[in-house]
Amino acid sequence: MPASLVVWILTALIIVGVLTQRWWEPRLEARGVPVLRWPWRWWLAGYPGTALRIVSTWRRLAYLNGLSVSTHPTSRVIGRDLVVQGQALKPKPPRLSWPVPTANGLKLRVLLHPGQTPAPYYAAARAMEHTWRVHSVRVTSPRRGQVVIEVTAADPLTGDVPSSRSPGHVLMAADVGRFEDGGPWLIDLRRVPHWLITGATQSGKSSLLAALVLALAPQPVALVGIDCKGGMELGLFGGRLTALATDRTQALGVLSGLTDEIQARMRWCRTWGKRSVWELDEEQRPVPLVVIVDELAELYLTDGSRESKDVAEQCGTLLLRIAQLGAALGVHLVIAGQRVGSDLGPRVTALRAQLGGRVAHRAHDAASAEMTLGDINPDAVITAQNITEDEQGVAVIATGGRWMRARSRPVSTAEAAEIARSDPPQDPFLTQPDPVTFQKGGIAA
Repeated sequence: MPASLVVWILTALIIVGVLTQRWWEPRLEARGVPVLRWPWRWWLAGYPGTALRIVSTWRRLAYLNGLSVSTHPTSRVIGRDLVVQGQALKPKPPRLSWPVPTANGLKLRVLLHPGQTPAPYYAAARAMEHTWRVHSVRVTSPRRGQVVIEVTAADPLTGDVPSSRSPGHVLMAADVGRFEDGGPWLIDLRRVPHWLITGATQSGKSSLLAALVLALAPQPVALVGIDCKGGMELGLFGGRLTALATDRTQALGVLSGLTDEIQARMRWCRTWGKRSVWELDEEQRPVPLVVIVDELAELYLTDGSRESKDVAEQCGTLLLRIAQLGAALGVHLVIAGQRVGSDLGPRVTALRAQLGGRVAHRAHDAASAEMTLGDINPDAVITAQNITEDEQGVAVIATGGRWMRARSRPVSTAEAAEIARSDPPQDPFLTQPDPVTFQKGGIAA
């Protein structure tokens, strides 16, 4: 297709999009007809304008950010040992594919010049955002010699997050919100067995835990809660919890019972000659356990007495053992707290290293975001620090070296009450924990 024809088509789409936005949509709204604004504006006006802006500014953008190269040498020898190297008069920009539209942005590929690496493109992502006037730009390199640039035109996390959708037959996968690219945010405990959730007060930690419980409630999964703030958060889910510890003494009993259960599952797997409970047949497999800890600091902070310090140290030791041994045995940890650093107490850093899934909400200080995401990606730390107070529920999610912004969906009071009325799986333990007896909806000493 000739380039001039492409330009004419895109210009026509822009005109149609502007007329649709200014003339047709107001009349539909006046008649009470719901208008799906984003697809119309994006496909008819947003995408053509953004694509033209990318294509028209690519050469200069590549030149100013050091992405262009010269195919002809510009150095010359003066005298015997002096080499003078000049700037290329006609630098050649990398080859850019035509931007392909997506649901809320576009995607394009760049072929690297010989000798180039993706590093300069990572550094130029911020310049691309400003030049193309888009919300965000993500640069990846899935193949050697290629760079993929994913453009998000507008922030999709500012609107209402849709209701949680069941991920089908996938056990231990919870749909808790959506990513900034519009896709569902799935917490897959089979793929990433343990998670760490941090953030300041009113940043969205409790909303995320509620969305997780809501998504796991219909599944054959036993939920164990540790909420040392008197059960104010996790206590809302009542009967769906197999056990709930509301203070540190009860938490010690719960964690002791969980470690006994892990030992029993080890013996069970040895009996059947398997290395994991997931290798067992369905009728032989014990019920998966998800342990949710709300506000980790309450387990470690002491009042200075010897007894309090001993209980805190035992809780930290047992949590670390569960994190190290539980993944293959169907015991998973989801730990939330404002800060999860070495200042809380011993073994906190070792525990944090076992939590492969990281979720960082808004934090009051840079150190909190660094504790959560610093060992994953430094760019993720910067993004987490830029979350404002108006973006409640927005967080940076990092797993396996990759990160992305996402937002959890809020759970209404009616939904929480519905969870509280549901029943947990029967007999989720191979062995009855001792000295604490697990009962429906709570713990009896």
